[in-house]
Amino acid sequence: SMPNWGGGKKCGVCQKAVYFAEEVQCEGSSFHKSCFLCMVCKKNLDSTTVAVHGEEIYCKSCYGKKYGPKGYGYGQGAGTLSTDKGESLGIKYEEGQPHRPTNPNASRMAQKVGGADGCPRCGQAVYAAEKVIGAGKSWHKSCFRCAKCGKSLESTTLADKDGEIYCKGCYAKNFGPKGFGFGQGAGALVHSQ
Repeated sequence: SMPNWGGGKKCGVCQKAVYFAEEVQCEGSSFHKSCFLCMVCKKNLDSTTVAVHGEEIYCKSCYGKKYGPKGYGYGQGAGTLSTDKGESLGIKYEEGQPHRPTNPNASRMAQKVGGADGCPRCGQAVYAAEKVIGAGKSWHKSCFRCAKCGKSLESTTLADKDGEIYCKGCYAKNFGPKGFGFGQGAGALVHSQ
C-alpha cells in the first residue's frame, strides 16, 4: 500500500498505521481493535471498560488491582481523592449514622408488614377489609379497643394520646377531661378531629 506521508494515526500498542475501519480512539490515541486489549489479562476492551494509565491500557479490574480502587487518578495529586468524601462536590458527609430525630414511640409505631399496615395492638398485617383508622394508624376492628379497659371503640368515640387509643371515660380519668393535653385551648381540637 502507499506509504502514509501524512504521518497517519499509529496504534498506541503496536505502533503500526491504523485505518478508519479498524480504529478505536481512546484519550486522543488510536488503536487497532485487535490491539485494544488489557495489558495484563488481554481481555478485549471498549470505551466503557477501558482504564487508561499514561500510555497503558487496562480493563478496570486489572487497573484496580495495579493502581488501587481509587482508579482513574491521572498521576500526582490523585491520592487526595481517597480521603475526599465528596466535600469538593458540596456533599456533606456525616460520620456514623445520619441524625434522625428520635421518636419515643418509634418501636411501637405501626410497622409495614408485607405491603399492609401493621396493627399497633397486635403487630399483624391489617388489610383494607378489616381496617379501622385511629390516631393516624391502621388497626384491626377487633384490636380497636381502649388501651385501659379494653372496650371496643369507634373512630368517632376514641381519644388518643401518644399513639394509644382510649375510650373517653378512661381518657378523662387518666389524662384529665380536656384531653389532648396541649395546654389551654386544647379542647377545641376535639371537634376538629
